[in-house]
Amino acid sequence: MGAVHRRTMIAALAAALAAGGCAAPPEGVEGGGALLVLPGPVGGSDEPTEADGYVPVGEGLEVDADVPALTGLDPKLLAAVREAAADALDSGVDVVIVTGGWRSERYQEHLWEEALREHGDEEEARRWVAAPDASSHVHGDAVDIGYTNAADWFSRFGYEYGLCQTYANEMWHYELTVDPGEPCPPPLADASEERGGAPGHKGRGR
Repeated sequence: MGAVHRRTMIAALAAALAAGGCAAPPEGVEGGGALLVLPGPVGGSDEPTEADGYVPVGEGLEVDADVPALTGLDPKLLAAVREAAADALDSGVDVVIVTGGWRSERYQEHLWEEALREHGDEEEARRWVAAPDASSHVHGDAVDIGYTNAADWFSRFGYEYGLCQTYANEMWHYELTVDPGEPCPPPLADASEERGGAPGHKGRGR
């Protein structure tokens, strides 16, 4: 599905939820919830690849996968995600996958340019996608978690591992924001607020 046209994450998710069309859990998995995924890159000869951190649409990655989207993450973040995922599975969550991790600047540029086309101006685009020089994904400081019940588990218990939901409009996006066990700061409304330097946040967008 690498050649499908991308929409912004929120537009795709909203449309899928409205239509009841979020990706189903893998066969044999019960109660996994909807799959939260970033739509695929624009088609073309230079579209992002696995080496850019691209995660196949509708698939996601196991948290122990040995691919750039995961190995490019900050080691402390990756370790926290893997520990949290193991505990989530032990607590009854059926599946924990990563739908987005480290991204190359080239991949992020694709996402940013598509957001500009979709929303028409930088101010609105920044609510959903960051330019490459401002993206926490490019710096290896953010991870996107799916399915919805896994993301919900992370939102409730991620603080025990230092993981916090960064934005209120992105239940899938987590960063290593606090020391393990400390309470998470309230999520920012969206990525455009990151530039305000809110306490407890690193100052980058998605």
